[in-house]
Amino acid sequence: MDLSFFTMPIHPVGKPVAQSIKEDREAFILADQLGYKEGYCGEHTTDLAEVITSTVAFMASLAYETKNIRLGTGTVNLPNSHPARIAAEVAMLDHMLEGRLNFGISPGGLMSDAEVFGNLEKDRNAMFVECIDMVLDIWNGEAPYNLKGEYYEVSTERTMMPEIGQGSIIKPYQDPHPPIVGTAVAPFSAGVTAMAARGWEPITANFLMPQWAKSHWPKYVEGCEQGGRVADPVNWRVAKNICVADDMKTAERYARGENSPYVLYYRQLLTKLKAGGRLNLFKEDQSMPDSDVTLDYVLDKLVIYGDSASVADQVLEFRDYIGDFGQLVYAGHDWTDYDLGRRSMILMAEEVMPRVNDAIKG
Repeated sequence: MDLSFFTMPIHPVGKPVAQSIKEDREAFILADQLGYKEGYCGEHTTDLAEVITSTVAFMASLAYETKNIRLGTGTVNLPNSHPARIAAEVAMLDHMLEGRLNFGISPGGLMSDAEVFGNLEKDRNAMFVECIDMVLDIWNGEAPYNLKGEYYEVSTERTMMPEIGQGSIIKPYQDPHPPIVGTAVAPFSAGVTAMAARGWEPITANFLMPQWAKSHWPKYVEGCEQGGRVADPVNWRVAKNICVADDMKTAERYARGENSPYVLYYRQLLTKLKAGGRLNLFKEDQSMPDSDVTLDYVLDKLVIYGDSASVADQVLEFRDYIGDFGQLVYAGHDWTDYDLGRRSMILMAEEVMPRVNDAIKG
């Protein structure tokens, strides 16, 4: 099993933005040094807790400071932009990384972003599909493109000067384009099936209950069958909230204490999902009343913490429950304690994963 990294991220409101972004960059550089295979970050425009407003810009800042890790947009929220801009910026980033790029995409899940971009009343899933199709058409085709849809139009027909290069968008470094991945956030996700059918790969979100995470594998198999390819667990990425410390007492304090970034994360997420009528994601039984979906309940179900041996055992127990998968995606959180935040990532790579893989091989 490979180890990768993903962060939304969520920071305390009021923490200096420059400090938050600096620490987020340090986490990716550390992940590269520790041998994490891939690293993803999200983007939102209208959230003071999530201060990475462009995943492409953030990843560009890491292009020449990382060596081996594949960096991923996690995700570009397609309805909030234009396919020509996305095609051009992602292609540029792919060249900066010389092919170390995964292209993560989604329709976006933050309602205030949808409102600010005028998409609140629109079919964002339809916008998402039209946008990615146009991005792929741009990369696969030649200028002046002449693409017209319900939401977007792409053409340089009136202004193209091919003799000097004007009017064409650069193609990606990778042929035909970077691998496409999408974060799956729903139980029995139809999106997983649709992605797999198109040759894309899913990342199961870190805030899904284990039984809903488990539901993604059959949907992935279904999509692979539709696409005429073999479903390989190596391609399934599963994100988890994990806190590792040198001893159990420290781990419990950092995972569940007053200043815990994991508590901060789920307090924020619980508030957002409740307002959006999506608390079902946290329910193991859909008849469960909303009042029972408490912060402690969610933390108990979704955060793994402990020393290295304990965390390895919990990861293996989780794998036994949902089935085999190829990448464990460590969910990064704010370093409310700088040293403990870094130490958790180090222990995860140097102590937990060797134990996990020794057990799997055994």
